[in-house]
Amino acid sequence: MSAMLAERPATMPLMPGACPVIETARLVLRPHRMQDADAIANSLSDFAVARMLTRVPVPYDREDGRDWLNMVTSGLKPDWHFAITLDGVHIGVASLERRHGLWHIGYWLNRFYWSKGIMSEAVEAALDRFFWRMPQAEIFGGAFADNPASLRLLEARGFRTVGVEDVFSKARNTMAPLVEFRLSQPDFAGRRRLA
Repeated sequence: MSAMLAERPATMPLMPGACPVIETARLVLRPHRMQDADAIANSLSDFAVARMLTRVPVPYDREDGRDWLNMVTSGLKPDWHFAITLDGVHIGVASLERRHGLWHIGYWLNRFYWSKGIMSEAVEAALDRFFWRMPQAEIFGGAFADNPASLRLLEARGFRTVGVEDVFSKARNTMAPLVEFRLSQPDFAGRRRLA
């Protein structure tokens, strides 16, 4: 090895690379395909799901799903948008996306699959893989104050509350309080040691 290479400090990747496929005990998290449009529209046309998200309009139809899929499957952004699948069926989304220079996590699940620990399993796996690739990154997240399940999910992964802000919800067509969180790899790893 040359002296210059030996003296050069190790650099961390600036971007995480292509969205991987992740298998958990019950789930497969995979990159999206255009064929997912119907499943996405079916889930997000449910107001109980859409109202917990900031950027989803109501009504939501197949063309909205296709528009979103065109963006996330283009390969033009470094984001990871996982299709959460159970027995091959698309049941939700977990995303790690770069917005305004910061990494953000977002997720949703078809209402039929709520209260089964599926989203906790998916988010845990996505964060674990992301931090393996990007250990120096910080991830921001948020959940509406009236969404206790999502608040618990973030806190259980080691996210720390950083504030509360009123944000506009397209589905609700009004402002609502959003609890904002931040997570570092040491907080995520430390939380795992305590569990």
